[in-house]
Amino acid sequence: MSIKGISLVFIIVLFLLIPDKALAIPSFSRQTNLACSSCHYAYPQLTPFGRMFKLNGYTMVSEASIEAKSKDDETTLRILKTLPLAAAIQASYTYTQKDVPGMKNSTVNMPQELAVFLAGEITPKIGSFIQASYEQGSGVFALDITDLRFADHTTLDDNDLLYGVTLNNSPTLQDVWQTGPMWSFPFVGSDVAPSPGAQTLFTNEDKVGLNVAGLGAYALYNNLIYGEFSLYGSTHQGAPFPADASSENTLKGVMPYWRLALQHSWGNQYAELGTFGTSAQLYPTGISGETDKYVDVAFDAQYENNLGSGALLAHTSFITENRNLDAAYAAGYASASSENLNTFKIDLSYLFNTSYELTAGYFITGGTADSLLYGRSMTDGFYNGNPNSSGITAQFTYLPWMNTQFALQYVIYNKFNGASTNYDGFGRNASDNNTLYLNSWIAF
Repeated sequence: MSIKGISLVFIIVLFLLIPDKALAIPSFSRQTNLACSSCHYAYPQLTPFGRMFKLNGYTMVSEASIEAKSKDDETTLRILKTLPLAAAIQASYTYTQKDVPGMKNSTVNMPQELAVFLAGEITPKIGSFIQASYEQGSGVFALDITDLRFADHTTLDDNDLLYGVTLNNSPTLQDVWQTGPMWSFPFVGSDVAPSPGAQTLFTNEDKVGLNVAGLGAYALYNNLIYGEFSLYGSTHQGAPFPADASSENTLKGVMPYWRLALQHSWGNQYAELGTFGTSAQLYPTGISGETDKYVDVAFDAQYENNLGSGALLAHTSFITENRNLDAAYAAGYASASSENLNTFKIDLSYLFNTSYELTAGYFITGGTADSLLYGRSMTDGFYNGNPNSSGITAQFTYLPWMNTQFALQYVIYNKFNGASTNYDGFGRNASDNNTLYLNSWIAF
């Protein structure tokens, strides 16, 4: 497709999807009677207020509630007068530089995702962020991200201590920074374009993703030091329950997750420096026998500078994963039992006039070469078993309103699955997977 044709598609998408007036704001805004910009620079990037709203269990309320009291004048019931429902829809267009053999290289997704949210205060000190989604790729409507919270405050050494409990279904989902895999840039992306095959445990949806449930406790002391510890167990959706001999990627026991962060604000600026990690044992198949063991340790940082009508935002993370693949090695799926995989990401955004955002991000993945684990195949294969990939993602985002976003994104691959040229052994180059992606997102 020519540049002229691509531009025409983009203009048509904008014409069809931009409404002629502002839409209703989502459930958190209705509950707090605050604009989306109070919590977000641009969704899903949280402002300092937005981070505190989430840590406090999504329970800040300004609208009238239904209340009941006991004979002792104690509140026995307080619920919102309206159910805290919201919805969002995404439509998208994907164009890859070179056709994937047997597939179109220009694809329209409508919808790419249709989401319904139950998000808001349930009772005082307890709130929810629950999403169920329909995706065109899967063709089913299913439970997506889930975060239920209890939160309260006390004092320790005359300083505030915010503490809480979270029940969620994916590590880093509960995080309030844009550095963990669940909320990091790019915030939108194509689900049909080729993507690098080597993934850490945090980002591999087949292994962990949304296939676990975890209960954890967290605390923020003096708005400075944050700590969390959670335990996760397998709960595969649409699979045998309880897990049996036919199950795949089932946790042995529980998987711990920990998070530590130090944050500080001065003037219009803010910075966070932290670390998080996990350790897991997985049965590749069944619920007995050898397991594959993963230990992930990550370091992250975030910087914000509020410029009045705009903001400068930066995020970075480094994840190192050590693997002891006893089960895969014994079954002949891995060349060695001891391997590692590392990922590094960094991005910088400039939001100006609260309506336009420019973002550039760099990513790189590298690790132990393994010709069995990373085999050859057309398009998604690996060069000599090498998992290394790297590239740049550039994005322009237009926000006519805070609940309406349009994104123009381009992904450039310097290296893909181990090489820059002929990485799959069938003549495909890394640059052949360069992707132009257009996304429209509306929440109401």
